[in-house]
Amino acid sequence: MESRSPSAVQTSGTFGDVIGIIKSGIVISNLITTFAGLWLALKYTNQSFYDNIWKVLAVMAGSALVIAGGCALNNYIDRDIDQLMERTKERPSATGQLSSHQVLWVGIIFSAIGLLALLFVNYMAAIIGLIGLFVYIFVYTWWLKRTHSINTVIGGISGAMPPLIGWAAFDPGLHGTIPWVLFLVMFLWQPPHFLALAMKRVEEYRKAGIPMLPVVAGFEFTKRQMIVYVVVLLPVSLFLYQLGPFYLVVAGLLGAGWIGLGIAGFFIKDIMKWSKWMFVYSLNYLTIIFIVMIIAVI
Repeated sequence: MESRSPSAVQTSGTFGDVIGIIKSGIVISNLITTFAGLWLALKYTNQSFYDNIWKVLAVMAGSALVIAGGCALNNYIDRDIDQLMERTKERPSATGQLSSHQVLWVGIIFSAIGLLALLFVNYMAAIIGLIGLFVYIFVYTWWLKRTHSINTVIGGISGAMPPLIGWAAFDPGLHGTIPWVLFLVMFLWQPPHFLALAMKRVEEYRKAGIPMLPVVAGFEFTKRQMIVYVVVLLPVSLFLYQLGPFYLVVAGLLGAGWIGLGIAGFFIKDIMKWSKWMFVYSLNYLTIIFIVMIIAVI
């Protein structure tokens, strides 16, 4: 099918198109982890949530804008390959519903305002947000995504920043082990999550010339890599033992269930169905475990 040049399509962008390029689902899921980070920091530094409500709102808004801006800039850079993939070909940046300049400026403005909001909170929150944005845009999207299968792993650094931003808002020194375990949980969660998606969409990535691991190494190697990350994730998640027995039981069950599903992939013949299960399980794992972190210290 002939690809469409975004610049060649008459644009008539709407608010809905802007929502389409900032990937609202990604923003919301990352805000859950941001809030968990700030909530735990408040609890373990004996600070009041209500006394710091404006700072809470600032870090949440700033994080949301930085993530949204990063997603828009990702769409700006990927607008050519997005046209080649079924999953992304209807993005406003790929169809031309928003011009490339509009997409670029949405990304720049959202990112800048978000970083300023984080700077209002403190320097450390802003620095972590900037590092996450830089890795996502320049290291992952602009460089590694199109050149190397390690793209998913390195890109995981940016995806692991939101809980650190939340924690840094109330403990800029990032003291103790909790903020770093939160970072590791997010970092280890991402490869099996995105590799499951890459398996589901392997032919689309192949068509677009994106060297995702299933494209360059095949399904069997990819499955082994996914299981390695899930197996390591389980004990790492249990390092948050300070959160108490309720959290430990839930984290243990979630991790064990994911490991079991991963191992099942070597016996299930329908690989596409298995990869879909792994993808859905990963989404539920992320949501449940971070909500349980919040509940565990109420």
